[in-house]
Amino acid sequence: MPGHPRTVQLFLASTLYGAATLAAALDAGLFPPAGRRLLLVTNNAAVPETTPGPDTAPGFDRLRTRFDDVLSWNDTISPLHPGGWSPRPDDVPLWERHLRLLWDLGTDDVSLVLESLQVDPALAVARIFPDAPLDVYADGLMSYGPTRNRLDPLVGTRVRRLLHLDLVPGLRPLLLREFGVRPEAVPGEVFTKVLAELADATPLPAAPEGAALLLGQYLAALGILTPEEEEGLHVRMLRGAAGRGHRDVVFKPHPSAPARWSRLLEEEAGRLGVRLTVLEGLEGTALAEAVFQRLRPALVVGCFSTALLTAGAFYGIPTARTGTDLLLDRLTPYENGNRVPVTIVDALLPALEDGPARETPPDTAELNDLLAAVGYAMQPRIGPDLRPIAERYLTRRRDARTRRYFKRRRLTALGLPGALPRRLAFLPRNPTVRRLARQARAARRRLKGRAGR
Repeated sequence: MPGHPRTVQLFLASTLYGAATLAAALDAGLFPPAGRRLLLVTNNAAVPETTPGPDTAPGFDRLRTRFDDVLSWNDTISPLHPGGWSPRPDDVPLWERHLRLLWDLGTDDVSLVLESLQVDPALAVARIFPDAPLDVYADGLMSYGPTRNRLDPLVGTRVRRLLHLDLVPGLRPLLLREFGVRPEAVPGEVFTKVLAELADATPLPAAPEGAALLLGQYLAALGILTPEEEEGLHVRMLRGAAGRGHRDVVFKPHPSAPARWSRLLEEEAGRLGVRLTVLEGLEGTALAEAVFQRLRPALVVGCFSTALLTAGAFYGIPTARTGTDLLLDRLTPYENGNRVPVTIVDALLPALEDGPARETPPDTAELNDLLAAVGYAMQPRIGPDLRPIAERYLTRRRDARTRRYFKRRRLTALGLPGALPRRLAFLPRNPTVRRLARQARAARRRLKGRAGR
């Protein structure tokens, strides 16, 4: 009918991995037809002006063919930062009118497909279009954890679906379950086809068959580790790969990692007699999955990167973890959103130092209960119905292996099994005890470091 409003689907992506997930969802027919499909790209780096955005990464041109136009959120709100700005409530109608004019939306109906809805910029976009229905997509292991903070019901109740990659078959996502949101998996075979497109457009050096691939994450930027500790973690990966007999190693640093980290690895590789290839420049911005397809490594090593799970689930490449024990101890506060990804990787993947022998990983039912217990301990007010599962798990399953997933102080605060006896509950708050504990942990780390040399 002439004059009838069209539907405009507006997709928000802050990473190339997220854009690839959206492309796969479209290719799989998970979205109904629309009058227009717009991709809104946002660069959430601390200094976006000096950090390439996802629309400049190798292979992005292959993805943009799924959309009628590509918009920049950074340009739209400049000079404000995407991660730190949201409209004031009184200004929402003004911003909606402004964006409808700027993006030529007119009076068209808008539906939104957003990532990380609990924080800006996704939350800002959701607020600006208050009548738009929402779909949320998760581009990694975060989908299996609880919502990081309470969402305004005026936003949360608009969410229809949670689109996610089925990285751990049978594992139920906790994200947005408090609103009864229906999870829906993006088919893995479609996703890998999209990644193959990216791999074809990604410049990569030749690497010998059977090389080990090390994944850097730049955890120092998140304040989880010190730069020196993260350097040590990368060296630990290299030594572990060499200990398994790999003489050729490829290191893929985080795009924001300092160059000196690569130099330290090169020095260690020389001492170990290992041939090291470092992916730098455009090569370093490539998706890890593109590297999997092009280089076909014999082993992928990392800390808690989602790519460790995609390597095994979608490419059948052996994987190993390292440093998760340190991360589980360091993550603060307990409700840190990285806790669930670290827990999943620690529970499912073998430790690099253990070699082929490893503990039996939990089955799907046990893993679901573990994450429900961790999720409740992280966000008890968001998922109060998970408490019986948490109590049952901590009563039956808490042992030397699973104890590292829970802090006794957290269990004490929530009155869960494994809590400190009431007469000792004051100890974690005692300054003298805490100082002695820090000194003991530091001494233990020094001893481990010497033993590893």
